[in-house]
Amino acid sequence: MQITDLFLVFGGLGLFFLGMKLMGDGLELAAGNKLRTLLEKITANKYLGMLVGLVVTAVIQSSSATAAMVVGFTNAGLMELAQTVGILFGSKIGTCMTSVLLSFDMGSIVPLFIFAGVIVIMFVKKNNYKYYGQILAGFGILFYGMTVMSDGLKELNSEGAIDNILSSVNNPFIGLALGTIITAIIQSSSASVGILMALGAAGAIGVDQAIYIVYGMNLGACMPAFLSAMGAKRNAKQVAILNLLITLFGVILLVPLTMILPISSTIESILPGNVSAQISASHIFFNVVNMVVLMPFSTLMVKLTQKMLPYHEDPEKDKMAVEFIDNRILTTPPMAVLQCEKEVARLTRLVQKNYNRSLIAFFDRDKDSIDKVLDREKVIDYLSKSITDYIVKINGLDIEDHDRQIVAAMYSAIQDLERIGDHAENIVEYTRTVLEEDLKFSDTAITEMRDICEKCRTLMELSFAMFNAQGASPELIERIIQVEDEVDECKDDYKIAHIARMNEGTCNAESGAVFLNMLIDIERVGDHAINVAFAIPNRQKQVLTAKA
Repeated sequence: MQITDLFLVFGGLGLFFLGMKLMGDGLELAAGNKLRTLLEKITANKYLGMLVGLVVTAVIQSSSATAAMVVGFTNAGLMELAQTVGILFGSKIGTCMTSVLLSFDMGSIVPLFIFAGVIVIMFVKKNNYKYYGQILAGFGILFYGMTVMSDGLKELNSEGAIDNILSSVNNPFIGLALGTIITAIIQSSSASVGILMALGAAGAIGVDQAIYIVYGMNLGACMPAFLSAMGAKRNAKQVAILNLLITLFGVILLVPLTMILPISSTIESILPGNVSAQISASHIFFNVVNMVVLMPFSTLMVKLTQKMLPYHEDPEKDKMAVEFIDNRILTTPPMAVLQCEKEVARLTRLVQKNYNRSLIAFFDRDKDSIDKVLDREKVIDYLSKSITDYIVKINGLDIEDHDRQIVAAMYSAIQDLERIGDHAENIVEYTRTVLEEDLKFSDTAITEMRDICEKCRTLMELSFAMFNAQGASPELIERIIQVEDEVDECKDDYKIAHIARMNEGTCNAESGAVFLNMLIDIERVGDHAINVAFAIPNRQKQVLTAKA
């Protein structure tokens, strides 16, 4: 055994992992919004969910990543436990796609894929097309790494060195444990099965030994879901347990059957002379049989999981927390953008509630409302920072141009939403002054203040609805601009009128100062609201057209 042969194996393994990463990321990015739309259509129908899980895993090339992603979706409230069962079953079949591709003899044309992919990446300007180049290059590098690794293993095994090491794997339980440990470390059954196929191609292992290792690799692929669930909500932990149960029951069923029935010899007779294809077939066999046998009992498995780890959501708990965004979803950028949109929509609702509550505090002189506004303002500040941090993380990902525009719009809108929250806080501070000093306002002053506040409330409702919908009719745009103009006019008119009342002695200087400061804050709330409405670039063009 020469050290250069060992270097060849490690170099091939590195190329294999790099190719898998490039191809998986390229497929995911090329799918973009289509992947998001597909995941949005997930229903309680477990068979539809299975199809979704199969397709998504075939795209991202890893059932481990799909399971971890589902943990994140559940933690973010995107889906319930019962909806995940079909996806988990489908993901286990979808992960077989890589092994099927690797079982074909494509060594002679692999360099063409690498060349074509690199040409596209280097000379095509559009990101959407570059993703296809990434897929081609990744596909080629994956195969080339497999070939290099197999050649290195053949040299290492020329004197039977690897055969001696793997001789103990004749014991099914040692093979099962070995496969579990390797995949738990690598965290990808696709990658670990690919390595096993390379060993098979080098003649170092046969399907009769490899089949138990494959079973263990499927079991070890459950580890990433557990790691992803650490620190997550209890319902997300349930997904990790359910994912483990699905594979564990399959292992408990198929290991004894494989020991009794001639399963490995049957696979060998169907695909003679191609150990890589035989290993791929054993991988497919495990997951398909597992799905066929256990899928009818999936409801019982969900109930068992819920009994093993009960989950009772406390609606009063975790108010100072995000509800939709989750770092685990960053592995799927389109979904991360979608969930961020939901969190920003939640922020708009909280900001609107706080504005309305601040007006109740002022007009009703309600001390309890002051405390509620100040408490909610802390949540608004927390969410603003959390969402902003999340947006920074999304910006570091490779996302489509459309999603990047949406992310930029959300970043801009959050700054304005936070400022509206600050103005609501200013209003309750004015209210505190009014209560402490027992300030009085004339009926006319109160009527005017109610009028401008109500107009500003309308402006906020229209603006936030337009922003969250990411679209608007020309009539809505014209209406928003009209209401903003009304707020500005009211501020100017009511300021002049109130100064006149102060000169006449109808209102004193202390109450007058509060009134004038309130007018300024309300008008600025309107300014920030309309900034939110037109944060999306194409909306900005429309407002300029409407004003012209």
